[in-house]
Amino acid sequence: MVKKSIMIVDDEPMIVKVVKDIFKEEGYKVITALSGQECLEKLKNTSVDLILLDIMMPGMDGWDTCAKIKSDKKTEKIPIVFLTAKTDPVSRSMGGLASTAYITKPFDMKDLKKRVDSVIKASK
Repeated sequence: MVKKSIMIVDDEPMIVKVVKDIFKEEGYKVITALSGQECLEKLKNTSVDLILLDIMMPGMDGWDTCAKIKSDKKTEKIPIVFLTAKTDPVSRSMGGLASTAYITKPFDMKDLKKRVDSVIKASK
C-alpha cells in the first residue's frame, strides 16, 4: 500500500511536531512548512494528498495560502483542512467554503486523524 502524504503548515513549531509525530505513527509521509510561503515553495516539487493549514500566520496567512493553492492547476485539487484557533462564526463559514474541513484548536487527536482519513478517502 502506498503511503499517503500530508503537509502540515503552521507557524507554531510545537504544533507541527506533535501533529507530525502522530501522523508518522499512522504511516503517513509528512512534509512540514512553518509558513504559507514555505508551503507554496515545497508544493512546486512535492505532491501531497492533503494539507493541514493554519489560518493565523505571519506574512502570508492561511486564507492567502489557500487561495494560491486553489488557483494553481497543479495543486487546485489537493484537499485543505484548516487547523486553526480562529473560532469566530465568519472564519468558520469562510473556512467551510474554502476548505474540505475546518478543525479548531485545541483539537482532539483522534478526531483529527478520523477527519484526515475520511477526507483522503473521499478525495480518491
